[in-house]
Amino acid sequence: MSASGKRIWIVDDDRGVRFVLATALRDAGHRVDEFEHAAAAVQAFERHGAPELIFTDVRMPGDDGLVLLDKLKARAPNLPVIVMSAYTDVASTAGAFRGGAHEFLSKPFDLDDAVALAARALGLEAAASTVVPQPDAHASNGDTPLLLGASPPMRELFRAIGRLAQAPLSVLITGETGTGKELVARALHRESPRAKQPFVALNTAAIPSELLESELFGHEAGAFTGAHKRQPGRFEQADRGTLFLDEIGDMPLPLQTRLLRVLAENEFFRVGGRELIRVDVRVIAATHQDLDALVTAGRFRADLLHRLDVVRLQLPPLRERVADVPQLAERFLAIAARKFDAAPKRLSAAAIERLLAHDWPGNVRELENLCWRLAALAPGEGIGRGEIDAALGVRRTAPATVDWEAALADWTRGQLDVGAADIHARARERFDQVLLQTALEYTDGHRGEAAARLGVGRNTLTRKLKPGTP
Repeated sequence: MSASGKRIWIVDDDRGVRFVLATALRDAGHRVDEFEHAAAAVQAFERHGAPELIFTDVRMPGDDGLVLLDKLKARAPNLPVIVMSAYTDVASTAGAFRGGAHEFLSKPFDLDDAVALAARALGLEAAASTVVPQPDAHASNGDTPLLLGASPPMRELFRAIGRLAQAPLSVLITGETGTGKELVARALHRESPRAKQPFVALNTAAIPSELLESELFGHEAGAFTGAHKRQPGRFEQADRGTLFLDEIGDMPLPLQTRLLRVLAENEFFRVGGRELIRVDVRVIAATHQDLDALVTAGRFRADLLHRLDVVRLQLPPLRERVADVPQLAERFLAIAARKFDAAPKRLSAAAIERLLAHDWPGNVRELENLCWRLAALAPGEGIGRGEIDAALGVRRTAPATVDWEAALADWTRGQLDVGAADIHARARERFDQVLLQTALEYTDGHRGEAAARLGVGRNTLTRKLKPGTP
């Protein structure tokens, strides 16, 4: 063991994780103790004092890792704790950072990365203890998280949201239309110390430019035609909370100047007013445009971009995290089923395969709209590839180059030339098999639907299928 070796604890109910991580850390020269659950770690803490670093899992029997984190931080505020979890979502990451975690490590992880992370944590000077804000009393309205996904890009996004939620910094969210920029903004607010204060959203592209100033800063009575009474603006409504400005790239230049002053001074005048209004607002902005290009073109102020772009979150398009599509689709179908007061429709394997092959130019919003159409229009409780194609507007037509009648005529002549017997019976049998099997494949094995599509009875379809056919 090297002289620089430190005392490290690993708390995880998964013996395999404890073994491989402990081995890697011991190989790096550290002294490692392993614990199967939080209670054992707390007992060791009370008997022997704190180690110099702790790795803890989140989901364990008894107290979970976040409860353990709270107990450890109450006893040793400067103890670095690295939280590990296979369930990387906003609530887990934000809860970890809110509780004072040094870092969040997503499972499965690279052992070299874990050892390097331990080295960085051990090399940090102990920071002064700070008051940790209490967790938000509500989380995603008691339902599943608003942001879903287990793909690497989403794991990275959740980790960033968890860390940024605690920092009073301006955030610029960029990404294509439909990637969920407002959901990210809401998550940043919901997991922040401002969670119990207002979250106010404004799409600057949806408001006429002549009305946008009043929407943002409010107006006094008589400030303009139709202004019959004083009206507070979005900044006043969001005081002590969060203001989300969507499509910030469409804001007119004169308003950009006023917005810059508010961000710099936290004060402004209402339209037509003389009273200086002071506010405490965290601004989160979003755009699908290239703001750097707009700055070069003279359509966006460089100094405003610098104020908004303290931290930038780039949201991945759905085509770059296509592995999340089945989980998202299941979630949207469940929401639609509750809305329609019906059982959720199920996606067949062929339907999922078709969803995974789609390009998703409209991103998550396109998938959500598709699921609503499927929930409303797809017959039966199962959804097959055909329903997906129909909902996507894909029309299947026979290729113009295929002339099945001519092919049948050629086959018949060939059979006649060789003197084959029972030509008509064999042709009819083969015709039925091809027709019925194709219909079954199209409907993902649903015999009733296949029969209805072909215009025959279910019993007829079953009888005509060869023995052993599904």
